[in-house]
Amino acid sequence: MSFGPLELALDLIDEDPKQPRTKDNPGFSRRSLEELAATIRLRGVKTPISVRENPGAEGRYIINHGARRYRASSIAGKTAIPAFVDNDYSEADQVIENLQRNELTAREIADFIGRELSLGKKKSQIAHEIGKSPAFVTQYVTLLDLPDPIAVAFNTGRTNDVTVVNELVAAYKKDPADVDVWLADDSQELTRGSVRLLREFLDDKRKHRVEDEHASYTVNTFTDTEDHEGKRETEADAKRKEPAPNPEKLKKAIVRVKHGGRLARLVLHRRPAKDGSAWLRYEDNGYEFEAELGDVQLVAILEG
Repeated sequence: MSFGPLELALDLIDEDPKQPRTKDNPGFSRRSLEELAATIRLRGVKTPISVRENPGAEGRYIINHGARRYRASSIAGKTAIPAFVDNDYSEADQVIENLQRNELTAREIADFIGRELSLGKKKSQIAHEIGKSPAFVTQYVTLLDLPDPIAVAFNTGRTNDVTVVNELVAAYKKDPADVDVWLADDSQELTRGSVRLLREFLDDKRKHRVEDEHASYTVNTFTDTEDHEGKRETEADAKRKEPAPNPEKLKKAIVRVKHGGRLARLVLHRRPAKDGSAWLRYEDNGYEFEAELGDVQLVAILEG
């Protein structure tokens, strides 16, 4: 008895309409399939696909995994493909297979998790079934309901990094207007380093806002108390005594520069080893280093 693969006719095989990879998956692009078809013309299909019997059509089969090999074989002009029949197969198995091959996009993973959640499954159960951590599932659940500006950045491909998206969502919950403005700059690269710097900047800005509010509260409280001569100073009097703000003076400066063609910021709280040099932090990865000022190009000075 032979337990090897069968040679199944391509016209007896159907693709699974519920398979996790969508038509927009890079692996299904015409160029990618043509490249695979070229190798199949030359060498054939070396790894059999997996199929299961089609319960709705006797004598036909549904693909478990191997849709790319199936499509490329058709492009290559083949009439049959080697296949193993595995009737004990589920959508979760398809996801596991593609996760192991890194062939699913972030959107496809999120959509699968969303479908599983809609069936009443818990995140921990889904994580167990696909061999991932609950934290992995939670990160992808975030993609199912993104704030509009972040959804635009994700859906247009400005970033496919799930960690970057989750960091942006965390920042947006605290400072939606600032994150919206930051994302509106199409030249802004969305990397883990740049988003980390954004969050540091917003945390620092929020801290100074709280300090200013506290100082204002202290002044207002003091002006409501009687002075040593028994007089009560009004809030208006106190404001008249305060020095007028200088519009040309920055409360706290953020100096953006370029070094080696990469955006960076001056690290103002670190003292350089010598005159003519300064500490910089790259915006794309957060790396800090000391550089000659002659190699640095000033880009902008912003108020923190």
